[in-house]
Amino acid sequence: MSSIAPASTTELAAPPGAGAPRRFQVNLRASGIYLAFAAIVVIFDIMTHGLLLTPENVSNLIVQNSYILILAIGMILVIIAGHIDLSAGSVVAVTGAIAAVLMVNHHMSWPLALLITLIAGAAIGAFQGYWVAYFGLPAFIVTLAGMLVFRALTMTVLGNQGIGPFPDQVRTLSTGFLGSVLGNVGLGTLGGADLFTLVIGVVAVLAAVASQWRARTAKLRYGQQAESVALFAGKMALMAFVVLGVIVQLARYKNLPWVLVLLTVLVLGYSLVASRTVFGRHIYAIGGNAQAAVLSGVKVKKVTFWIFVNMGVLAAIAGVVFAGRLNQAGPTAGTNFELDAIAAAFIGGAAVTGGVGKVVGAITGGLIMGVINNGMSLLGEPSERVMLVKGLILLAAVAFDVWAKRRAGTAR
Repeated sequence: MSSIAPASTTELAAPPGAGAPRRFQVNLRASGIYLAFAAIVVIFDIMTHGLLLTPENVSNLIVQNSYILILAIGMILVIIAGHIDLSAGSVVAVTGAIAAVLMVNHHMSWPLALLITLIAGAAIGAFQGYWVAYFGLPAFIVTLAGMLVFRALTMTVLGNQGIGPFPDQVRTLSTGFLGSVLGNVGLGTLGGADLFTLVIGVVAVLAAVASQWRARTAKLRYGQQAESVALFAGKMALMAFVVLGVIVQLARYKNLPWVLVLLTVLVLGYSLVASRTVFGRHIYAIGGNAQAAVLSGVKVKKVTFWIFVNMGVLAAIAGVVFAGRLNQAGPTAGTNFELDAIAAAFIGGAAVTGGVGKVVGAITGGLIMGVINNGMSLLGEPSERVMLVKGLILLAAVAFDVWAKRRAGTAR
């Protein structure tokens, strides 16, 4: 088994003795998505004459794309493991329908209804995970069947009609904002902003810088390559500028959306799971080489099963968030959501062959899709042109991944 490890390592790091151009290519492959996102934001902000980055529109971007971003978190793990889930949108619809029936028709308390909805999502994920992990059917076929089955169940549960309205607490989770705690503070020509939101932003930036510094120190301690102090400082300064810029705009509007708080918790939690836990390393191992993972002692079937259970739970959360935003559950809810989540994962750096990807990258890919939708809507572009641009960007992202792998193989 010792012969397996070096092969996988060379795919992730530059070979010893490689010059600066090689290291730059690896960094470009890892950081290109963030540079592309920044460029897209700047271009659309210029084209919309500053409308894209107004406080209200920044807040709307987060709220309107929250359910896609939640799905993208689960989808990136599925794709890293070398699978796909085409049923996510239908699961969003059926879980939203279950929540609506429980809360609206049966007047069940919203916490209990939410718990049952999450359990239903987990059961759906377990059902599909069984066929993929233990029966050996391709995930493409299982989830394609699930897409049809759960859409049919949605229509059956709802009686082919919308059900609403939802309780205020559920609507608050989807479209509400944190209340003011410390009052407002003046920001000169920008006007007033919520102080508590600004404090949260500063704390978040400091925590991120400290975490990245510890990671860099750990690399140096184990003799691994790490960026120079100057490059590290530049990356952290750029990150701080972007995060604080968003936080300031949110603080100037209606403070932090509750759904952003939920997203932050999910992103942090799943990033830790993917990068710092045995389960996360096993996911990457399965996607990189399933046979080698089996020989290494990874319980491939068990890990695959729980990946799909997790996808079902996250789809249920997205279903409740989406239904709460519309204030009703409808039979057409979640249509094409799975395609947006898959596109977010691939645009965010996931490899088509599995084994590569990050949660933060998937979130960035989802935001790119959201910015394109929002920006072209502000420009008054027709829907067919929006789909054209999104399709070309997805094609370019996957083509870049394939090109980078071929170039890396040629260099070796």
